[in-house]
Amino acid sequence: MFSEEIGDDAELRMLQPHHAEELYALVDANREHLRRWLPWVDAVTSVDMERDFIQASLGGFARDGSFVAGLWHRGHIAGAIGLDPINWANRIASIGYFLGEISQGKGLITRACLAMVDYSLVELKLNRVEIHVATENHRSQAIPKRLGFKQEGILRQVEWLYDHYVDHIVFGMLAEEWHELAGKTNGGGSR
Repeated sequence: MFSEEIGDDAELRMLQPHHAEELYALVDANREHLRRWLPWVDAVTSVDMERDFIQASLGGFARDGSFVAGLWHRGHIAGAIGLDPINWANRIASIGYFLGEISQGKGLITRACLAMVDYSLVELKLNRVEIHVATENHRSQAIPKRLGFKQEGILRQVEWLYDHYVDHIVFGMLAEEWHELAGKTNGGGSR
């Protein structure tokens, strides 16, 4: 079961069914904020739906190792980060994340991504991790840039966001690049 402290005040824990109510409350309180970039927000209408989502995530973990972790800050859920899907044939995974509005600007998602990339490329020994970000979502783009990901290209009209298509920038990190970055900072993958 994935669990990791990402600083004195924050931790990642694999979501479990008993987290459904807290996760739903976070999404419900941040609908307007999250809806700007996430196409699934309007579809989440109950605690039971969050419980079903968590159960599906746990099924993914059993099937291929993919999962979604809650991000807790000072004892309260602040967001989530997922490693999904894992393509074991090519040793590739994608990371997605969201954060409640009041938790922005504290470095939480950067620390969560750092832990998730390290877990993916060091522990799971994947070769590549991707992060896809809408071209207009500049705050979210700052995370992979800060972690040393390479901007690789743009996927045009790749996501339907309620009433329009959005383009995504693909950011990629290879295991050899991650290990090189870790070596430059004197210690493991955790820089």
